[in-house]
Amino acid sequence: MANKSTLGENRTRNYVSIFIIAGMCCFFYLLGAWQRSGFGKGDSIAVEVTKSSEGCNILPNLNFETHHGGEAGVDDSDSQIREFKPCHARYTDYTPCQDQRRAMKFPRESMNYRERHCPPDDKKLHCLIPAPKGYVTPFPWPKSRDYVPFANAPYKSLTVEKAIQNWVQYEGDVFRFPGGGTQFPQGADKYIDQLASVIPIENGTVRTALDTGCGVASWGAYLWKRNVIAMSFAPRDSHQAQVQFALERGVPAVIGVLGTIKMPYPSGAFDMAHCSRCLIPWGVNDGLYMKEVDRVLRPGGYWVLSGPPINWKANYQAWQRPKEDLEEEQNKIEEVAKLLCWEKKSEKDETAIWQKRFDADSCRASPENSGASICQSGDPDDVWYKKMETCITPYENADSDDLKPFPDRLFAVPSRISRGSVPGVSVESYEDDKRTWRKHVSAYKKIIKILDSGRFRNVMDMDAGLGSFGAALTSPKMWVMNVVPTIADKKTLGVVYERGMIGIYHDWCEGFSTYPRTYDLIHANGLFSLYKNKCDFEDILLEMDRILRPEGAVIIRDDVDVLVKVKKIVGGMRWSTKLMDHEDGPLIPEKILVGVKQYWAVGDNNSTSTQ
Repeated sequence: MANKSTLGENRTRNYVSIFIIAGMCCFFYLLGAWQRSGFGKGDSIAVEVTKSSEGCNILPNLNFETHHGGEAGVDDSDSQIREFKPCHARYTDYTPCQDQRRAMKFPRESMNYRERHCPPDDKKLHCLIPAPKGYVTPFPWPKSRDYVPFANAPYKSLTVEKAIQNWVQYEGDVFRFPGGGTQFPQGADKYIDQLASVIPIENGTVRTALDTGCGVASWGAYLWKRNVIAMSFAPRDSHQAQVQFALERGVPAVIGVLGTIKMPYPSGAFDMAHCSRCLIPWGVNDGLYMKEVDRVLRPGGYWVLSGPPINWKANYQAWQRPKEDLEEEQNKIEEVAKLLCWEKKSEKDETAIWQKRFDADSCRASPENSGASICQSGDPDDVWYKKMETCITPYENADSDDLKPFPDRLFAVPSRISRGSVPGVSVESYEDDKRTWRKHVSAYKKIIKILDSGRFRNVMDMDAGLGSFGAALTSPKMWVMNVVPTIADKKTLGVVYERGMIGIYHDWCEGFSTYPRTYDLIHANGLFSLYKNKCDFEDILLEMDRILRPEGAVIIRDDVDVLVKVKKIVGGMRWSTKLMDHEDGPLIPEKILVGVKQYWAVGDNNSTSTQ
């Protein structure tokens, strides 16, 4: 009798296993179908979804159905799922905190009106931002660097305004980006070669870069093949869709401006900062903006200024500006650079390069720099909505050997951790974090088999911690925007930069500084638990939907009771979701919610609204 009972139980288990595997095969087949549905819709790589799901080689110890009664005992059977309607077609490019109409209500002085100004809760949209009619899946990298489908950003103004500068050209149903710029009409590659004759770009010493006033981010796009990743930003202004074009190309960028508040980056983060005809008045207000660049530039880092007023004697006639004005402007820049202890390394044609000294303390002890005002305030990384200061931000002494060249620095122990600058994070906990995320990402690749195929180029980690998710994903095919929430217990973004990745501070109760449909994959680990009782889950999920591309994917890792609430909300958002157990088994309360945003656009059925 015992043998028959055991045999029956085994058969039951086999049937259940077959049912689960068949269900997962269907899920990934549908995921593949969605990925192909828009055009394929700009490339054929999405076909790999269905190929990779053939046979459904699921890990034998990985359970995809939760084993908690009634999904963690949460009973929502009596409550209705709210269906979110599409927003009106006029909101296809809506950026909540950089809305043009709201911006005009703020002062023009110091670019205040182009900074972040978010709507109050009662003015937030509670609808789904539609894709423009004809929206298609972007081309895979590296083709996307040079070509963007016209339907995705249908704005031709830059092709007219910047026609002679080789920024972007309109060709049939695509935009082509020849790689030119105002200061490099012969192409970004030749311009970068010029910089590389002074700056050690090729050997991994320079890995992270900041591009202020980036245009369509061709500088950052062409740095990528040299293993340098640039954080590019430009305001949302009359040059329509600059940052949108950058992200459509697969280049990291955010909407931003040097105005009155500090940049949302940690101190000592970047190996190089760059301004190419960015129109920032660097010498004004006692060099306020240069001092802010100095704050985010690591000791030994480089600052590149290309365009007026550099080498004004040779160029003032071409610029059609009075030479007296240009001379005064460059003199002010030189004075501030000396005060900041930047050493001028080169001035050639219209480009000058300075290097921030390692020995800033001894430099400032000299008589000519003894009058420098040093900031006495506390945390230099406390920057969210904080005003810029005219003082110089001190930085811990650093040796040239502190930072390893990339890619060695990706998994080396960051100096912020080894010297105990991040409270609560030890070398041991850092190493444990790396191991944990290698395991998690390995499981993700079993769930989404095309994760590292090139289908996902722009990736966001909404609560990045030490950046180990992004480090485990590092590939020439993708980049990760590592977001550290402003309410996080630890300010770890400096660690992310020391590892050779980029990121930004952000409060997820507000809209992110990007256009809609700019990320292919969004990852959120513990984010909803972090924001419980801080703001509505609905607002966070609608923002995720806004910035996620049609047919993009979401991975949310959190406690099961939180994910049940999240799953219910997204049930009305045109996502297909699957709630899965933790890779270590069903007894662990942390679960994984995987979602795919369905393809729909303006002109589809049920795709218009009056909101």
